[in-house]
Amino acid sequence: MTPVNLKSLAEQLNMSIATVSRALRDSHEVSEATKARVRALATALNYEPNAYASSLRRNLSKTIGVVIPKVANHFFALAINGIEEAARQSGYHVLIYLTHDDYAREVSIMQHLKGGRIDGLLMSVASGTEDFAHIKSLQETNLPIVFFDRVCAEVATAKVTTNDYESGYRATEHLLQAGCRNIAHLLISNNLSIGQFRQQGYLDALQAHGLAPDPELVLSGVMDNDQNVALIRELLQRRPDIDGIFASVERLAISTYHVCRELGRRIPEDIKIIGFSNLEAASLLAPPLSTITQPAYDIGREAAKILLRAVEKKKPVLPSQSLVLESTLFERESTAPR
Repeated sequence: MTPVNLKSLAEQLNMSIATVSRALRDSHEVSEATKARVRALATALNYEPNAYASSLRRNLSKTIGVVIPKVANHFFALAINGIEEAARQSGYHVLIYLTHDDYAREVSIMQHLKGGRIDGLLMSVASGTEDFAHIKSLQETNLPIVFFDRVCAEVATAKVTTNDYESGYRATEHLLQAGCRNIAHLLISNNLSIGQFRQQGYLDALQAHGLAPDPELVLSGVMDNDQNVALIRELLQRRPDIDGIFASVERLAISTYHVCRELGRRIPEDIKIIGFSNLEAASLLAPPLSTITQPAYDIGREAAKILLRAVEKKKPVLPSQSLVLESTLFERESTAPR
């Protein structure tokens, strides 16, 4: 059977192809009576629109790009699920690019994306990124960009994040209320706004409870887990008075567990630990880890919805479309009070 297309519909209806196309798209340029005739015949003949041809006519690839630092991370795995769900519902495919938290790799990906393979971009910035010229250059090609989690403040567009400052404050206050007085803060990067907000929350919570922040208790981690273990080990050996640790990222909390076991520091009796984590196994650690858990799936889904609306309507993404979603504090045994 010969497939039914716009041309065959137009011939049977004695209309132009353009009129039939507009009627099927519910265009205001076509009368309701004409729309009804076109839809009736299309339904009778089981007409299926050619999505690929339609996207070509609209200059759309029906594909969005997602740039993330890593995939072996529970937060980003959940965020991708949310992105995929929103994209699938809108008939879009997703291309995922990994920077491996490397600035040079991020720049290379931005150059590659200038080739027009995608209709829009969702992005979480690499921790080593300090110069954002490569992102601004891509935005100047009129490609819609939406940031999520790790955002770039210098680029005027929508950003979907969590309440990082408030969460950093709550995590620190939780340790204080559990009896800690010498609380170390472990962060992964001073460049990222999420790290800056979480650290500021930590500092303000200490001051609100009458404690002077100690620069020696702020430790910047690195990408390599073995190096992080060495750095945390050196910190705890140098400062045996540390009785609480707030880890701003998941892997630093896990590294702290390794070091405490190695040094014989009991959790939570000798030292209490809380960290940002979407790790499902956090409740299965020994002892279970208290966490600030981000709504990762919702972050990915909402960021994708903002981007897809801009793509479909061919409108710019505006900073006013930004969203801040709340994280949740889960108290477990790693911060149990004495």
